[in-house]
Amino acid sequence: MSLKIRLSRAGAKKRPYYHIVVADSRSPRDGRFIEKVGAYNPMLPADHADRVKLQAEKIQAWIGKGAQVTERVERFLSKAGLVPERAKPEQTKQHLPKKKAQERAAAAAAANG
Repeated sequence: MSLKIRLSRAGAKKRPYYHIVVADSRSPRDGRFIEKVGAYNPMLPADHADRVKLQAEKIQAWIGKGAQVTERVERFLSKAGLVPERAKPEQTKQHLPKKKAQERAAAAAAANG
């Protein structure tokens, strides 16, 4: 059984509220879970103390038992200092102009001055 620490949506339409839960990875997002270990309220300002609530001891215990953390929850845990921050991938160069466009730009810059 693969365990995940992930978000489970609650709250009304257009008023989201999330529980941070430990669940079997095969169960639905808002379905059966094993234990609630925190809460996330995105409607509160980013610097508000109640925006993310975590039960650190329970989370550490579940990680010790082999539970995997989803990316969003991992951000919360890294800000709280419970897990190391994930390395950010380097920016690809796909957004840059291609070779011929760079040559044209260099030629135009040389012509202008």
